[in-house]
Amino acid sequence: MGRLLFDPALRDRTYVFRDRAAAGRKLAALVREHVPRPFHLFAIPAGGVPVAAEIARDLALPLDLVIVRKIQLPWTTEAGFGALDPEGRALLNQDLVRRVNLSPQQIETQTAKTLAGLREREARFRQGRPYPDLAGGAALVVDDGLASGYTMRAAVRFLREKGAGRLVVAVPTALERTARELLPRVDLLVCPNLRGGLSFAVADAYENWYDVEEAEVLAILAALAPAPGGERHP
Repeated sequence: MGRLLFDPALRDRTYVFRDRAAAGRKLAALVREHVPRPFHLFAIPAGGVPVAAEIARDLALPLDLVIVRKIQLPWTTEAGFGALDPEGRALLNQDLVRRVNLSPQQIETQTAKTLAGLREREARFRQGRPYPDLAGGAALVVDDGLASGYTMRAAVRFLREKGAGRLVVAVPTALERTARELLPRVDLLVCPNLRGGLSFAVADAYENWYDVEEAEVLAILAALAPAPGGERHP
């Protein structure tokens, strides 16, 4: 069972971060204090990238991406019933599938759409680079929040299979129930803004919430890339 690290002063509060960059700086301070190095830093795009970029800058680490995608319900883009990992394997929320009575055909159709989007994102963001063999090393994976947690579960499972030893998840905000369900799968979960209650939205932790476009992700990755001679861009 992993350990849960949160900030009691931020518990159950909303609009505690100005934006994803501010949330990333809060996470970076906690990671610097509580997570031993070295570790391989991953972000889940798109929203996790501006958060993780602040950790990369603070600790002078390279930023890698783990491409996982939410499988959306047929009638909304806001909610999903599972996630695909980088190899296209599905992790389904079976309770939700039963509750909303999804048919096998609906599941197949939505999964195929998600897989197509995942492959496009892999090509644009990772450009054919293979995932590293972590060989027992530590990994830290970042997103902008945990609601149902299925995309993070898919990422964690994938990174374990890639050889991650110690595995840390860092998110600015999370539904407490989801966070505690994730703990058996990780060694440490860093989440300053832990929230309970019946209603939860990741967006409610942020004063300035918006959908992160792929152009922003690519710009952040370019800014973090080593300059000629091995120096990082400022």
